[in-house]
Amino acid sequence: MNINLKILVAEISSIVRSGMEVQLKRLSGFRFQLIEIARSELIQETIRTHKPDILIVNPSMIIGFTIQQLKEECGCPAIKCIALLYNLTDRSVLRPFDEKINIYDTNDEIRQKLEQLYAEKIQNTAENDEQQILSAREKEIVVCVVKGMTNRAIADRLFLSTHTVITHRRNIARKLQIHSASGLTVYAIVNKLVELKEIGKQ
Repeated sequence: MNINLKILVAEISSIVRSGMEVQLKRLSGFRFQLIEIARSELIQETIRTHKPDILIVNPSMIIGFTIQQLKEECGCPAIKCIALLYNLTDRSVLRPFDEKINIYDTNDEIRQKLEQLYAEKIQNTAENDEQQILSAREKEIVVCVVKGMTNRAIADRLFLSTHTVITHRRNIARKLQIHSASGLTVYAIVNKLVELKEIGKQ
C-alpha cells in the first residue's frame, strides 16, 4: 500500500531542500511527487498552479500572509502546512501550522508525522486494497455462486463444511461490498472469473 502525495518544499537553502527530498523518498508506505522553490514570492502561485497536498516550508518564508490566508486565497483549504525547522522558532509562529519537521528528525519520526496527518486517507486506502483482494478459495466460491450452486453444493464440491462456505461468503461480501448474486455475477464477469456462457450452470 502506498499513499500518493504531492509535496511542495519551500526553502532557501538548496542543500536543505535536497536533503528533505532524499529523506522523503526513503519513507516506506508513501509515493511522493516533489516540487521545490527557493523564493517566498513563488509560494502562492505555485500552490495555485500545482495544488499540492502538503507544503513543507521554512517559516521565515511566510511573508505578507498567514497560513489560513494562504489556504483560502490559493483555493487549497485541505493543504497541510508543515514548518521545516533547523533553529529555534517562536511557538506563536508555529501554532498555525498543521505539523512541524525538524532537520534532525529521523525517517521514522517523519513517517509517523505524515501518518498522523493522513490517518483517515491511509485507513481508506487499506480498506480499498483489502476489498480488491480475494483469496484463491474465495474466487472459487464466487464462481460457484455465479453458477447457481447452493451452499451445500459448494461445500461438497470444494470439500468444505457448509459453515466454512458461509464464512467465506460473508468475507467476500465484506471485501467487495457486494451483497447479491447478481452483483457477484457482474464482478465475476468483469474480473474474468467466469465466461457469460457458464453463468447458472452447475
